[in-house]
Amino acid sequence: MLSALRPFDADQALRLARETCDIEAAALQALGQRLDVRFTQAVQRVLAIRGRVVVMGIGKSGHVGRKIAATLASTGTPAFFVHPAEASHGDLGMVTAEDLVLAISNSGESSELTAILPMLRRLGVPLVAMTGGLQSSLARHADELLDSSVAREACPLNLAPTTSTTVQLALGDALAVALLDARGFRAEDFARSHPGGALGRKLLTHVADVMRQGDELPVVAPEAPFGALMRAMSAKGLGCAAIADAQGRLLGIFTDGDLRRRIETGADLRSACAAAVMHANPRTIAASALAADAAAMMEQHGITSVLVTDGAGQLQGLVHIRDLMRAKVI
Repeated sequence: MLSALRPFDADQALRLARETCDIEAAALQALGQRLDVRFTQAVQRVLAIRGRVVVMGIGKSGHVGRKIAATLASTGTPAFFVHPAEASHGDLGMVTAEDLVLAISNSGESSELTAILPMLRRLGVPLVAMTGGLQSSLARHADELLDSSVAREACPLNLAPTTSTTVQLALGDALAVALLDARGFRAEDFARSHPGGALGRKLLTHVADVMRQGDELPVVAPEAPFGALMRAMSAKGLGCAAIADAQGRLLGIFTDGDLRRRIETGADLRSACAAAVMHANPRTIAASALAADAAAMMEQHGITSVLVTDGAGQLQGLVHIRDLMRAKVI
């Protein structure tokens, strides 16, 4: 039964919070300093398998293990989590001889884990242990050992897994980072496993996916009268119109900004044609470029749309800032 709640001491709470950060930061520093050839051997062991990394852990180590498995899977190392208790009741069938087991236990004596160690050995499955019990049953059975020991938990009672789980998480991240580097994993690869995220949208969405084309484009011929140019701009509501010749080759662009600047000079535009008022050699982008590149171009030059052309200068489309916002690229 919980003891009676004491009056809240704000100073004590803040002191404990800072002490927790200090204890865990010191443990991470110690972890980094003791990483050695055992870590690189574990990395090589994972790189050598043809199957997947099967992460196991019980209690708080199990929660950490789920996160490590997810991080590995999203950074180029196929992985999944299996609860060791469920493994004893059938889920061990998910593990094949081509896989590798990453077992996480602070003590190294979790009964649910140690119960399945002999079976893993009989299956010939490589075992990487992440444990603070360097003389434990788990450590003795392991092919590779990752030392996750800590001097003390941040818990004032030195009981609740706090520092130990922080170190486990960091060690798992270190393993994932070393593996992704060894595999030559790129941002594009990360995006493919995160298509619904912001990075995925930025790295997987191309200009061709969001650009306007065909009848959606405000296009006039170079000899078109100024009135026709204005009607084309107004009809499409994009604040600009492209000027292209009869063969579809882009010649220039006329924007709302160009109109304001012309009016400010007092120019009489009523008798002008599109070629006379257009801005020649406008900024363009290829349909194969990333939509994020179009967004960067707009930001750099303070514009709201970019014309899309092919290698021969043929007008293919137009991408507007609203199109990028709709696709959640920006």
